[in-house]
Amino acid sequence: MDSKKETQERRKKRIAVIPGDGIGQEVIPQAVKVIQASGADVQLTDFDWGADRYLRDQVTVPPDGFAMLGRDFDAILVGAFGDPRVKTNIHAKEILLGMRFKMDLYANVRPVRLLDAALCPLKGVEPKDVDFVVLRENTEGVYTDAGGVFKQGTPDEIATQEDINTRKGVERIIRYAFQYCERHTKLDGSPRNKVLMCDKSNAMTHAGGLWQRVLKEVSGENPQITAQHMYVDALCMQMVRDPRQFDVIVTNNMFGDIITDLAAGLQGGLGMAASGNIHPGKTSMFEPVHGSAPPIAGKNMANPFGAILTAAMMLAHLGMTKESEQIEAAVLEAVRQKKTTQDISGKLGTREAAEWVATQVSGS
Repeated sequence: MDSKKETQERRKKRIAVIPGDGIGQEVIPQAVKVIQASGADVQLTDFDWGADRYLRDQVTVPPDGFAMLGRDFDAILVGAFGDPRVKTNIHAKEILLGMRFKMDLYANVRPVRLLDAALCPLKGVEPKDVDFVVLRENTEGVYTDAGGVFKQGTPDEIATQEDINTRKGVERIIRYAFQYCERHTKLDGSPRNKVLMCDKSNAMTHAGGLWQRVLKEVSGENPQITAQHMYVDALCMQMVRDPRQFDVIVTNNMFGDIITDLAAGLQGGLGMAASGNIHPGKTSMFEPVHGSAPPIAGKNMANPFGAILTAAMMLAHLGMTKESEQIEAAVLEAVRQKKTTQDISGKLGTREAAEWVATQVSGS
């Protein structure tokens, strides 16, 4: 390889692509087509990790798999995991949760943006009214699978699930929330200046007390940003009653999982929701919020926009702002013109909706 070509290859951002299971195998290839249509200077490498491979050779993650991703790639684009043929769902746990835990992707970033008023089930809500982000702690909580079962199958059975919260884990996600405010603006260009911490400290006093103390300490170092607190049950009610009040929400692993599904309903459903699993300065992973949706897999029905918007989010993270904005603008235009799938009132299939977006992006 001559030196010029070698320099060009080094300049390319390297992206690992893992479609996974179910509709992930449909929407991720479409998101890749849109990335290619944008002209983004990336090098894409496909991996077959998922149920098909697990059923074929009993491999979930190859030896050195996570270390290889962190060493050889700048970002990872993931589809979804879960297949009824794998009753234990062991492959999904070892691949997806393994990636989050073993690569220490501690900040799950889920933007909540309403592209068009027609997508929101709330009356009188406009796009400017739904523009917030949920930051979910991604490596602790009940998802660590700490606990166990005693006397299983008997009347005296006891099951415990430990909620793990470390000072390090809580502090770094809360600090990330304040830093996110400093580095990001809303879609209208106005600053982000409020961090709301969500917990259930009136009942979960030990974990809640830790989160409360850290919030107080970190907010004291950032007086230019308003710190707020709300119990998770009240937050769910307020999110439906008036989403305008929210800016940056930070919370633990389980609450973040739950409230972002509710938040997705404000923007048109899970098929429109993007997310990133971030560790600043390290290889991060991006995945649409929706699951593998086995009932509609293979039917050209799945909404590809969540995956496409996730791809745009990934490109922005890699510094490709122009390409990211082109993709987001094309998705917005598709929604406005109803060049969409049936779940958001369109008549197109997965491939056709994505192709429309790709054509818009390539012509911009």
